[in-house]
Amino acid sequence: MCGIIGIIGKNQASELLIDGLRRLEYRGYDSTGIATVDDGILNRRRASGKIINLEKEILKKPISGTMGIGHTRWATHGVPSENNAHPHMTEKVAVVHNGIIENYRELADGLGLKPSDMESETDTEVIVHLLTQKLNDGKTPLQSVQEILPQLKGAFALCMIFSGHNNTMIGARVGSPLAIGVGDGETYFGSDALALAPYTQDICYLNDGDYVIATDDNIKIYDNSDKVVERPIVKTSLSGDSVGRGNYETFMEKEIHEQPTVIGDTLTSYIHPAKQTLTIPDLGVDFNKIEKITISACGTAYYAGLVAKYWIEKLTRIPVEIDVASEFRYREPPMFKNGVAIFVSQSGETMDTLEALRYCKKQNQKIISIVNVLESTIARESDAILQTQAGPEIGVASTKAFTTQLTVLLCLSLSIAKQIGKLDKKLEKEFVSALLELPSTISQVLAEADNIKAIAENVAKAKDVLFLGRGVNYPIAMEGALKLKEISYIHAEGYPAGEMKHGPIALIDDSVPIIASCPNDELFDKTAGNIQEAIARGGRVVFMSDSDGIAKMRKMTSTSFAEFCVPKINHLVAPILYSVPVQLLAYYCAFIKGTDIDQPRNLAKSVTVE
Repeated sequence: MCGIIGIIGKNQASELLIDGLRRLEYRGYDSTGIATVDDGILNRRRASGKIINLEKEILKKPISGTMGIGHTRWATHGVPSENNAHPHMTEKVAVVHNGIIENYRELADGLGLKPSDMESETDTEVIVHLLTQKLNDGKTPLQSVQEILPQLKGAFALCMIFSGHNNTMIGARVGSPLAIGVGDGETYFGSDALALAPYTQDICYLNDGDYVIATDDNIKIYDNSDKVVERPIVKTSLSGDSVGRGNYETFMEKEIHEQPTVIGDTLTSYIHPAKQTLTIPDLGVDFNKIEKITISACGTAYYAGLVAKYWIEKLTRIPVEIDVASEFRYREPPMFKNGVAIFVSQSGETMDTLEALRYCKKQNQKIISIVNVLESTIARESDAILQTQAGPEIGVASTKAFTTQLTVLLCLSLSIAKQIGKLDKKLEKEFVSALLELPSTISQVLAEADNIKAIAENVAKAKDVLFLGRGVNYPIAMEGALKLKEISYIHAEGYPAGEMKHGPIALIDDSVPIIASCPNDELFDKTAGNIQEAIARGGRVVFMSDSDGIAKMRKMTSTSFAEFCVPKINHLVAPILYSVPVQLLAYYCAFIKGTDIDQPRNLAKSVTVE
């Protein structure tokens, strides 16, 4: 998970930049770098590995200047190396970047750039070349940024400095967060306020789509229509070991809105955007010899595992058994000799999951863990680790941890299929392309959050709510119900849509909202038919589908229903995208009811006891 720091100050910047980078270490990284402007000239130092390697480089070759930018990089499609480390730079401009530029290959082709023209393997470098072209054409730094931003597709945060401009820094954000710190004759940029905590308590959070031009004593912010806007400067009491909410009411809201960024960060660990191929590390398993895969987890992580069961079995035809960890550890099931056990946990400390892992180790299973914390017990006791890049998740109700778990599990499922010869290059490219679209499509859902809030006004009045889904989206129905229960205290249940006639339909009347996740896939007609039955019995349906699915549903019934339009996306990745509107619905229901969203009653973030 990349980190950005920028300083326009009074003192030499290099030491302050290094300190800021240390505060971003929790995000995970494998290379670092800084760049400064000194007497109008750009200078840069970079190093692979830990920050201490960068410090050694700076000791050997000191770097001057009171303005600079810094970056911690988690390797994307380029290997960890000095060439791939940020900042990326020409004689005109230096750039640090967090996120994914989805269309960088098309942009590079438009500039006539060949691989031999590129210093690195990163998507970020194309931004440097775009800006340099504009600057060479006589544009100012601000004009150059204004002209290239609309060309960039994806979720990103940028921080830029320019030769000949000792006192000007420009930042921009689309999806990925960027905070501005205001000091006494100094200005700071950071991926979050935590990085800026030692320097100032006055923080300005850019809205999505904003860009900013800053000097040591002035900031001017523009929105995505190029209008000058004001964003509030808020006081923060952050210290180096805390995380702030920014402009958001709660941590949960902030974490929901961080999903384009963290999913992008996670994807860059497991795919090669340039080649549109998977880059899952060697797990030490020959899946051609695996007779069964076992998945075990608790709570929301269990639903992520249940989605993975659908994915793995469909893509690979390897049987998958999944259990709630607390049941698995006491059931003591027989294990196949050639078996793999996958464990999913945000904290990596969940006791039931850990004990299930230990049981499987005794049964000589190969252990793969999906965790957010590399130093956790589950990670340490596993044979192989696939890390999510969710960053700190403070809200008890998991949001970004869940969607990053799904992202990793889908990459793993595809990788297994590829290894055993059931995923050809054409399909691999198609599915990787769909994954790369996720940050921007989730941003589109978040941009329509007010529509979900309006729906929540009615749902929040209910005592009981049903969530329906079918196939791979059935676990999303259960996850939606769990979220609503956790933070709004409304009783909710998730059911397979096809089970309606086997009992749940008896509960339906005009007081029971029915939340239906219904992507326009091969199961659409079946699911829509089940929902029609609910509408016919007075059910208050909230129908979530893409524009084509909604149009079909309107033709199927004359009765009105609430609707939320989800962007069109490949059916395989739909569960990740459809998780976001049910998170928002739960959030707004709780907000309307006035509950404690971040710390709901009786719940803890990590369950480390039985």
